Amino acid sequence: MEGRMSDLPRKAVTRTAKLAALPLGFAGRATWGLGKRIGGKSAEIVGRELQQRTAEQLFKVLGELKGGAMKFGQALSVFESALPEEVAGPYRAALTKLQEAAPPMPTRTVHAVLEERLGTDWRELFLEFEDKPAAAASIGQVHRAVWEDGRDVAVKVQYPGAGEALLSDLNQLSRFARVLGPLIPGMDIKPLIAELRDRVSEELDYALEAGAQRAHAEEFADDPDVVVPDVVHQSEQILVTEWMDGVPLSEVIAEGTQEQRDRAGQLLTRFLFSGPARTGLLHADPHPGNFRLLPGDKGEWRLGVLDFGTVDRLPGGLPPTIGDSLRLTVEGEADAVYEMLCEEGFVKETVDLEPEAVLDYLLPIIEPAVADEFTFTRGWMRSQAARVADPRSPAYQLGKRLNLPPSYLLIHRVTLSTIGVLCQLGATVRMREELEEWLPGFVAEDIEDEGGPEADGLAEDGLEEAAAEA
Repeated sequence: MEGRMSDLPRKAVTRTAKLAALPLGFAGRATWGLGKRIGGKSAEIVGRELQQRTAEQLFKVLGELKGGAMKFGQALSVFESALPEEVAGPYRAALTKLQEAAPPMPTRTVHAVLEERLGTDWRELFLEFEDKPAAAASIGQVHRAVWEDGRDVAVKVQYPGAGEALLSDLNQLSRFARVLGPLIPGMDIKPLIAELRDRVSEELDYALEAGAQRAHAEEFADDPDVVVPDVVHQSEQILVTEWMDGVPLSEVIAEGTQEQRDRAGQLLTRFLFSGPARTGLLHADPHPGNFRLLPGDKGEWRLGVLDFGTVDRLPGGLPPTIGDSLRLTVEGEADAVYEMLCEEGFVKETVDLEPEAVLDYLLPIIEPAVADEFTFTRGWMRSQAARVADPRSPAYQLGKRLNLPPSYLLIHRVTLSTIGVLCQLGATVRMREELEEWLPGFVAEDIEDEGGPEADGLAEDGLEEAAAEA
């Protein structure tokens, strides 16, 4: 039994050596870049070339790793909208290959895990079980099967030793977080890796995942828009859930109709904000692989949601501070927004900022929340990223001095990631509608009736002016 359980070779030494080689290559290219700059090329072009070469080498190395690389790749994939297209193109191709290339576990290892976790008569629980995996996950793989009651199910089997391997990969990645800087200007990679590492132990615990998925399945059971497959059985290293067909969001991104894109975008936005309000949980892994479009009864597409291994527990829903500060920003209340950000720890006590400058920094970011509908594009995402990443811009200087409290880190990442997916979809979304419905504090209850259309118009005018200035 022991021999069979250790069929997954962990070439730790080789992997570490490959990862360690990355910074050296990067240092060489940095020098090369400096020479080019002296030779009269603009810093921007040099930056692009450096970014592209870093991307190429990073994916070559990540392709040879397993779970940690895939997890990290998925976390980064949502930021690809912010990358220049000549980098993003090869990046998307490399990432897709990376996500499809995880070598499957030998069949006897899968059977050994099932036998150990479900008992020697595990086959009696299934009418059918497909030995060939239907999909790879970062810490295991999914097999299609038919449960004893006739339901089509997905059986997620965790790789033996996956936990140690994944933590080791993430530890390695964190050692050269600095190297990844050129890929995502203005994005600090280190907290992203640290936070991924903190979440890994939760993701390895299928009991936690089953609990989160059951809570969502129960809440969304009769929902016309969102479908969550129910949990059929769970034990250590094994999670059996109802099977879900549908069009993967990655296919919608690649070749979907505009109607599919807009519908997927609207429902993604709805799920982002309604999930915490309805379940007290935030689905914290919003990459395209975790969503499907399913045909509904009345011809409308529905959104299928998978993988509840990473959730943020928000018993009261999203913090009202988010809604309050968004509303005050829209209303142009610079001092009130600044005061609130100071109270919540977004502005460190040692830093003194100009409230109006903070407002200018926030206004274009909430542009989608103010318009009746907003079309998310990669170009818009790139312009936002460039504005925040340009050392000459006031937004960059300000962004450096703002602080993200740990309790908001995951919410911030999930929101950014969802916006990244909306940009990949090129979706036109009525975001304000969802915020008014689901985000605590976004609509001020005591002054709700005083605003009316005129006030909305004023808020939008103020936003357009600020956006034009920015």
